[in-house]
Amino acid sequence: MSRVTRSFHLDRITSLLVHGTSALGLIVMIFILWFLFAEGIPVLKSVTLGEIFSSADWYPAETPPALGMLAIIAGTLSITFLSSLMALPISYLFAIFTAEIAPSWLRNILKPMLELLGFFPSIVFGFLGMVVVAPWMQDSFKLLTGLNLLNASIFLGIMILPIVGSLVEEALSSIPQELRLASFALGATKWETISKVVFPAALPGILAASLLGVMRSMGETMIVLMVAGGAAIIPESIFDPIRPLTATIAAEMGETPVRSPHYHALFFAGLLLFLITLTLNMLSAWIESKGKIAQL
Repeated sequence: MSRVTRSFHLDRITSLLVHGTSALGLIVMIFILWFLFAEGIPVLKSVTLGEIFSSADWYPAETPPALGMLAIIAGTLSITFLSSLMALPISYLFAIFTAEIAPSWLRNILKPMLELLGFFPSIVFGFLGMVVVAPWMQDSFKLLTGLNLLNASIFLGIMILPIVGSLVEEALSSIPQELRLASFALGATKWETISKVVFPAALPGILAASLLGVMRSMGETMIVLMVAGGAAIIPESIFDPIRPLTATIAAEMGETPVRSPHYHALFFAGLLLFLITLTLNMLSAWIESKGKIAQL
């Protein structure tokens, strides 16, 4: 068999493996979505869709059960927003410094350190938030509890920082050097080149990285379960305890009677979370594809 024939067969096998893996992933995702629909939609026999989204009363053990999810949805959105607000600007600054300003020897140190931070288990952050930051916050700010929205958002921000920072750094580094040289030739300063040439050119990749970070924050379970406070209320302050969707599912599923309204409500909460993250994932992929088309 000639080298060309072997190369052809190898490419064909690789292509089949890639397509097979993609098809398997799609089948698994469809199965998960079908399972969540099958187990979550029956909750509408006990409560209307309007009550789920408009009521903040989450008392599933009562008779009849109160299954309003407004408070836990508000908790999910508030902690995602606050953690992203704290982490994304720091991620951008770190990526800009690493990709555009730092010398190569320093870049070779900082980037692996940032990526190493992403390997820390979330339970470690949750433990630190619960036994170190929560007592300090309670004593410093004279709070009833240090397990609250701010505490959980800080550690969620730390978790998503390496993800966003690493991806944004790669997006900035992928911009051709010719664009920078052309900007310098026209008299632009280093900062003007970064802010008006490199950053806008890498914007699709930056937005896609940001959305991935937001999805990571929204889908995290252990930190919010340990540090967020576990109160199903609509937060009015960053020091209020909250209970996001993920923490609600993790805390209550093990003690819920199968096929009960509470059981179906938790699956419906999982369905909501799945649809939100799926939408963000598709939006991220669309933005990234638009960026690639624009570069061509």
